[in-house]
Amino acid sequence: MEDTLKEKSLHPAVAETVETAEIAAKSERATPYTELDERVKLALHCADEKKGIGISALDLREITSFTDFFIVVSGLNTRQVQAISDEIEVQVKKQLGEKPLRIEGHSTAEWVLMDYGDFVVHIFENKTRDFYDLERLWRDARKVELPKEL
Repeated sequence: MEDTLKEKSLHPAVAETVETAEIAAKSERATPYTELDERVKLALHCADEKKGIGISALDLREITSFTDFFIVVSGLNTRQVQAISDEIEVQVKKQLGEKPLRIEGHSTAEWVLMDYGDFVVHIFENKTRDFYDLERLWRDARKVELPKEL
């Protein structure tokens, strides 16, 4: 709360400089794609193969103990959301022999959550993703630098 008050009272030019420095610091802290577990890489690749939109990955290892990574992706409609979820489930099981601990939301497909323990996949319909805005809620997490071609 105190930090928020300080930022609001800064002169606009100073606030812009502080904001630019914060953005630079976060980009320096980004997690390289090469550090990711093979399961996370495969899930990202599957989401990309099914034309997922706005694919991002958050490194939560420094801020939480319940999981290491979030993958966040959107689909244009419920069918695409289900197709992304199905592809991830099938390929991770086929290639790496792992099944998710739980899958929630597949039938309605507004927000499908796939829990693999060490990582969690969130697949949203666009409007639902905008409403919940996980990237904002978990803004203290390090972003993962994703390659242009997954």
